[in-house]
Amino acid sequence: MRISRLPLDEQTAAVRAVLETDPVLVRVLVGARSLGLPGWWLAAGAVVQAIWNHVTGRPAGYGVKDYDLIYHDPSDLSWEAEDRAIRAGRELFGDVPVEIRNEARVHLWYERRFGVPCPPYDSSEAAIDSFPSTTSAIGVRLTPSGAWRVYAPYGVADAFNLVLRPNPRQAPREVYEAKAARCAEAWPELTVLPWCEPGPAGQPG
Repeated sequence: MRISRLPLDEQTAAVRAVLETDPVLVRVLVGARSLGLPGWWLAAGAVVQAIWNHVTGRPAGYGVKDYDLIYHDPSDLSWEAEDRAIRAGRELFGDVPVEIRNEARVHLWYERRFGVPCPPYDSSEAAIDSFPSTTSAIGVRLTPSGAWRVYAPYGVADAFNLVLRPNPRQAPREVYEAKAARCAEAWPELTVLPWCEPGPAGQPG
C-alpha cells in the first residue's frame, strides 16, 4: 500500500523509517539535539527531499543543498546571539552544510530580503506553517530520550505522492516559483502545482 494512504499515525512512522536511511540527516538530528536550542526542528528541504529520494529510488543526500535547523528563542533577538548558535553548529557539524536560524527574529529582516512584511512568529511551528510550500512544511526532531517527533501541519501525503503545493500564507510568489524550479530540475517526477492567491485568513485559495 502507498504510504500516503496509510492512517496518519502510520504515515508518521513511515517518515521516521525513511529518514533513518539517510545517515547524514540522522547525524544532523543527533547533533541538533545536543545543541539544546529551544523549540528546534530539522525542517524544510532536506526532510522532504529525503522522502523524494526514497520514493524515486535516488541515493540518500541527492539534491540536498543544506540542512535547515530552526529554533525559537525570543529572549535575545540580537544577531550576536543567533551567530553564537551558528558558530556552535559549525564546530559540531564540520563540513555538513547546516543552516541555523532563530525564527523569533525573522520578522526583523524578512521584508528587506523578500519585499513583504512578516509578523513575528510565536513559535518554530508557526514558522513551519508559513513555509513557501505546504509539501516542505515538515519538521522532525529527537527528544532527549531518543523519541522521534514529526510536525507536519499539512500532512505528508503530498511529499510521498511527489506533489509540490504552494503555500501563499507568507512567502511571495517568486520565492515559491524559484524553489519549485530548482526542485523540478532535480526531481523531474514532481508534479509542481501553480501558485495560488491566499484564501480567507491567509489559507491557500
